[in-house]
Amino acid sequence: MTEIRNVELELGRFRLRVAAAALFAVVLFGLLFARFFWLQWYKHDQYSAKAEDNRISVAPIEPNRGIIMDRNGIVLARNYSAYTLEITPSKLTDSLDNTIEELAKLVDIQPRDRRRFRRLMEESRSFESLPIRNQLSDEEVARFSAQRFRFPGVDVRARLFRQYPLGESASHVVGYIGRISQRDQQRIESMDEANDADPAKYDPRRDADNYKGTNYIGKIGIEQSYETELHGLTGIEEVEVSAGGRPIRTLSTAPATPGNNLILSLDIRLQQLAEALFGDRRGALVAIEPSTGDILAFVSKPTYDPNLFVEGIDTATWNELNNSPDKPLLNRPLRGTYPPGSTYKPFMALAALATGRRTAQWGMHDPGFFTLGNHTFRDDKPGGHGWVDMYSSIVQSCDTYYYALAREMGVNAMHDFMKPLGFGQITGIDIEGESRGILPSTEWKRRAYRKPEQQKWYEGETISLGIGQGYNSFTILQLAHATSILVNNGIVMKPHLVKAIEDSVTRQRRLTVPKESYRIPLKQADIDVIKRAMVGVTHSGTAARVFAGAPYESAGKTGTAQTFSLGKGEKYNHHALAEHKRDHALYTAFAPADKPRIALALIVENAGFGAQHAAPIARKVMDYYLLGKWPEELSAMAPPPSERAHGLPPVDTPSVFTTGRTANIASASAMANSLETEAADADVAGSQAGSTANVSGASAAHARAAASAPAAPPIDPLAIAPASAPLTLEGRMRQALGHSAPLAEPPPAPPAPPQRTPTGGAKAAAAPGAPITRPGATSAATSAATSAAGSSAPPANPVPPARRAAVAVGAAATH
Repeated sequence: MTEIRNVELELGRFRLRVAAAALFAVVLFGLLFARFFWLQWYKHDQYSAKAEDNRISVAPIEPNRGIIMDRNGIVLARNYSAYTLEITPSKLTDSLDNTIEELAKLVDIQPRDRRRFRRLMEESRSFESLPIRNQLSDEEVARFSAQRFRFPGVDVRARLFRQYPLGESASHVVGYIGRISQRDQQRIESMDEANDADPAKYDPRRDADNYKGTNYIGKIGIEQSYETELHGLTGIEEVEVSAGGRPIRTLSTAPATPGNNLILSLDIRLQQLAEALFGDRRGALVAIEPSTGDILAFVSKPTYDPNLFVEGIDTATWNELNNSPDKPLLNRPLRGTYPPGSTYKPFMALAALATGRRTAQWGMHDPGFFTLGNHTFRDDKPGGHGWVDMYSSIVQSCDTYYYALAREMGVNAMHDFMKPLGFGQITGIDIEGESRGILPSTEWKRRAYRKPEQQKWYEGETISLGIGQGYNSFTILQLAHATSILVNNGIVMKPHLVKAIEDSVTRQRRLTVPKESYRIPLKQADIDVIKRAMVGVTHSGTAARVFAGAPYESAGKTGTAQTFSLGKGEKYNHHALAEHKRDHALYTAFAPADKPRIALALIVENAGFGAQHAAPIARKVMDYYLLGKWPEELSAMAPPPSERAHGLPPVDTPSVFTTGRTANIASASAMANSLETEAADADVAGSQAGSTANVSGASAAHARAAASAPAAPPIDPLAIAPASAPLTLEGRMRQALGHSAPLAEPPPAPPAPPQRTPTGGAKAAAAPGAPITRPGATSAATSAATSAAGSSAPPANPVPPARRAAVAVGAAATH
């Protein structure tokens, strides 16, 4: 049977299907055109930028880090360029191990290079370019370049490297740089946030973007403290690259701005001499120019080579340095705290005069001991020194005199007087990490201990403070600073290590003149008494033998500090003790006495008597600085005559006496309160860990009052800012420093001969109008072996109750 088809119905259905298909096609093409329009119109800028980024590579240009020089232009830190082989892990097409093995066939890669690279990978992100070999030879660069197509993600780059040409010398001052760690990155981000907080004070050097492309940052020392000055400003280079990432041409460049150069106050030859004089012994020395606060030498022994840290120190060397019992990484002048021993006595005597507890003529009979209740504190000289007044108590280093004085003054009065002198305070020197030390008081002990029975202050603890023992614990920097204040007749100059900053673009230099300058209200007559007594130390006292024949007059004070407490009736035997238990030797000094140019403090750890081991170092340091005389036993390392010390340094700094920037302060206590930084209880209680020490102090007789000192000639601005920049690096540095020919040193006046007193004692010639009477004074004192009763435990570790009796029983006899 034939089926009848409805043609019209089927045709309608077909047309419907065609219309649906056409509509669907129209919708699809509509969506396609809409997407096309959206990409071309709304996303044009975004995708154009992405395409441009694929064609153009924007790379940061690392700035040339500023150089560091001493006051005479000798370079302490510089840069050099070398090729490095670097791997970007995220761009590798093969495994890392296979890539390194293949690279080792072209370039010498040692196991230590592989270990360092693995360590860097742990501290970095996968897209960062990390060096696996530094300082490639030209031949190695050529071999790799010929095979570069085999190693995507591996490149040879020219990098700047930091070098410390003098190695270990002044390493604790200069410091070193190292690769940026996560902690450093947090520091950069914190600096960036603080920088953005105040738009008016925005500094591009503190912007986090300024560290793009930078792998290294200052870790310690000057390199850390002046990081923003040394780093410079990062530049930008736009390069057109091929699809394979190869550079085709440079499109534009915004050059980097080099970091500023630093001129330190250090005399590096003086620094090297002082370091050599210590030999293999541990210790510290700080020398200051009193009128300016310039640090002339800053010695910490033993030391280390900062070049080891630049590219990452290997584990074995790090363990050797870090675990050494000599602690070469410890910055002793800045962080090591020690009891000052007898070098504290001149300041105790000054306190007695200033507070009215003593007059210069007041005297007492020294039987060789001091009794407090049932306890006896012994003097270093059996049988005592006989009749002593203030002058002879310093010259002969009489302990009994200061036992009695300490009891009369009390711990809080001593604290209040010593605080403005900088003891137990932050000096504000321009490198980070300074220790505060401990200047004890009843309030300090209350905060240092938790138990009420431990917080109580005992009178026996006060007695030992008078001779610089007990809880007293100060840095060598603080002791040198206090000596400088005494030299300046109460004027306080902030110690600093950077003398001038040279702008990398203009070559102009700006001097870092201390911002704070004030006077502690002390009577000049009182200061003169102490200075004359300290001159007596070098004429007829404990340092007389060391300074015999010196063509200049100096002043000083020897000191010996115990490192542990002796039992009752026990005698000190230097040779029978283990080295780490032996006494420390200290000395403080300044010279010339009439117009001081240098003040210093030093300690030789576990060496014994200050007169025998510390004072000779001070003598040779001052001989070189004042006379240009290099010790004969170190002639092999003597600098050329053109670098010897001379009268005026190449970089002149206005002193407090020439600028007149001196402000009187109403009271010493008010001044001290304005200076003090609040410390946490933990810092007060036990932060001063380390070896204990003792120091000797020296000051000058006939020193003139700062207020009456004649003004120095004005400084020529052209000597500070050179007119043009030299072409060569060395010539630029020399001109920037404004060198002038060394002035001839006038012949030194012979030391004043001792004058005999009516009673037969000898003393240094006193300035007219300032006589000192010393009834019953003994003749020249000699250095005697330390004989002591027990002293307190080391200041770094507060004495527990069980040992409090030992502290009260006796204190070290120091001289």
